[in-house]
Amino acid sequence: MSQLEQVMKSRKSVRVYDSTHKMDKQELIEILEMATSAPSSSNLQSWRFIVIQDQEIKKELRAIGNNQAQIEDSSAIIAVLGDTEAYRNVEKIYEQNVSLGYMDQTIADRTISNTQSIYPNLPKQTLAQIASYDAGLISMQILLLAKERGYDTVVMGGFDKAAFAKRFDLPENQFPITLIAIGKATAPAFNTSRLPVDKITKFY
Repeated sequence: MSQLEQVMKSRKSVRVYDSTHKMDKQELIEILEMATSAPSSSNLQSWRFIVIQDQEIKKELRAIGNNQAQIEDSSAIIAVLGDTEAYRNVEKIYEQNVSLGYMDQTIADRTISNTQSIYPNLPKQTLAQIASYDAGLISMQILLLAKERGYDTVVMGGFDKAAFAKRFDLPENQFPITLIAIGKATAPAFNTSRLPVDKITKFY
């Protein structure tokens, strides 16, 4: 079994954490930086993050998050947000691709033009769906990177998203998608079964 496979097999959703364990801010930054290697629609990277380590703010967030103890007891909460106006960064992103030698200017100009003509005209619901899909991709990266570094995680979708947006004064183009608790487990997670692949897959 490869190292990646071992990490994937050992990752479980942990809900009981060591409330005394503190994570260094730099390590959290490193996890997020590496996680941003995830793919995204047109490479627009529509994910945004709020990282919460302050204990008093985590107490507030616990009330918003259906009183889930792991919100308060984990070392940090990574809130993954979506940005429905991520397309506004297209020039910055693709000019950087050119400067790094990843593509030539002609391809970048064409991509920028296509993005600017398509994305601003999409319904906001479609842009939110794109951002949510991208958030799922990067969230999985965060979970695996955390486990590889010896940390445990759990993803939480059950929280008052309107209250969260109000508490953290989110702009209209940003919305909360999920919360990820990260820290050191003090109790094992439950094992969970999976449906057989041959029951959920068709080959043609």
